Amino acid sequence: MASTDEAAKKEKKLYHTKATGAALATVKKHSKDDSLKLYGSCFCPFVQRVWISLELKQIPYQYIEVDPYEKPESLLKINPRGLIPALKHGDWGCYESTVLMEYLEDLGQGISLLGTDPKTKANCRLWSDHINRSIIPNFYKYIQAQEADKQAEAAVEFKNQIMKLVDAADATGPFFLGKDISFVDVQFAPWILRLNRVLKPYRGWPDPEPGTRWANWVEAIEGNEFVKATTSTDELYLDSYERYAENRPNTSQVANAINEGRGLP
Repeated sequence: MASTDEAAKKEKKLYHTKATGAALATVKKHSKDDSLKLYGSCFCPFVQRVWISLELKQIPYQYIEVDPYEKPESLLKINPRGLIPALKHGDWGCYESTVLMEYLEDLGQGISLLGTDPKTKANCRLWSDHINRSIIPNFYKYIQAQEADKQAEAAVEFKNQIMKLVDAADATGPFFLGKDISFVDVQFAPWILRLNRVLKPYRGWPDPEPGTRWANWVEAIEGNEFVKATTSTDELYLDSYERYAENRPNTSQVANAINEGRGLP
């Protein structure tokens, strides 16, 4: 008979390798061969950025689910490091989520997320850089922190970096530039979604205070039809991020970089 301690041990949750819910329906709509292919993984927020962009712009594409821990040769030909997302467009391929979002902008298809005004474009790029340099690393520092004091410290810094972005946003909103979703919103959207689905259950992240600019932004992101079309059920994120919350060894290259005090890979 198993001991009490053994019986009490929780079975480790594994990352998902197939989208669920609305995201699965979107995968099925884009399963046919196309000259533009998105290589992604259903739980990856960097992939979701590019995926949302494609959906917003209504650009035809094929979605190809890959296991980032069992990298297929087709992905390695595009990105020898095997990181996702990656795009293949005809015979050409590229990677890095922000670069891919810019590439989709330059195609000139569908709505523009950066607009045409050079100053607005520069402002969006500036605050996208803030998201990549200051918000995302602090998200992972927070979820990977194990001691209570380290978690509290990380939570404060994470909130401070978010509030800098909120203060820079259009005062009325609900999105960064105003009433319409744009580049900065898509850059940040996957992590906004993971506040409630990951940080709340694992770290007690609070709900936004009703009526605040931040609450309006979160609500607008959560309610956007194209964001929802690329979002799986809550269970997928809860399961897939348990290894981050426990800071398991070799969880991902991102997790390793945070643990080693390096920038995002």
